[in-house]
Amino acid sequence: MTAALPLVSPDSDLVTAIISAAKSPTDVELATVLAGARGQIAALVNALFWASITTEEGRQQALAACPEPDILINNAGGPPHGDFRDWSPEDWQKAVNGNMITPIMLIKATIDGMCARKFGRIVNITSGSVKSPIPNLGMSNGARAGLTGFVAGLARQVARHNVTINNLLPGPFLTDRLRSGIEFEARRQNISFEEMLARRSATNPAGRVGDPKEFGDACAFLCAASSGFIVGQNLLLDGGAFNSTMG
Repeated sequence: MTAALPLVSPDSDLVTAIISAAKSPTDVELATVLAGARGQIAALVNALFWASITTEEGRQQALAACPEPDILINNAGGPPHGDFRDWSPEDWQKAVNGNMITPIMLIKATIDGMCARKFGRIVNITSGSVKSPIPNLGMSNGARAGLTGFVAGLARQVARHNVTINNLLPGPFLTDRLRSGIEFEARRQNISFEEMLARRSATNPAGRVGDPKEFGDACAFLCAASSGFIVGQNLLLDGGAFNSTMG
């Protein structure tokens, strides 16, 4: 798939988009793919940082810059890992706010306009841990699963208006976060970054980690006009790490 992907119908020449929480290389690649789609995007908003988009003020600033988006992409930094016994109610509230409440509030603010205009694409970037929980990421597992459950019902209510809601579930992609983790482990084991990356790659059925551009391409596909019959789905991009016969 290339940047020539038709994001809107042939008789339309305008798409506006909000990419909330743009922070990682994945988001930058996604923005590049969307912005290059034959000039069809008139307004693309990289809405602040994830720490501010999780506040009401941050959301209002993003919506003021792009009040009637046709595309909404929700992404937030993951909560810290650890033992749930160490997490306070405030830790949980921050995790749920960033990874569940914030996307829901942005959807609430934009979805009725999408329905009225008869076009909308909402993509929530969650995590492969929604399908296969990671033991030391309990806050992420819980908050993202909560968002997944909410949008599963909502997606079926708005699909008749040509508004789709889907989720992308990333596995290991070579973003700054993964790089830093590999660098840390390489130092701990006194080996090179390249060797540590090779070891990590070897554990995946694809024999590598993901390229952020692949993730951006998948997200752009779900935002396309031609993807209107994909509703309420959870697309896992993990190189086959999750072993299952049927999804």
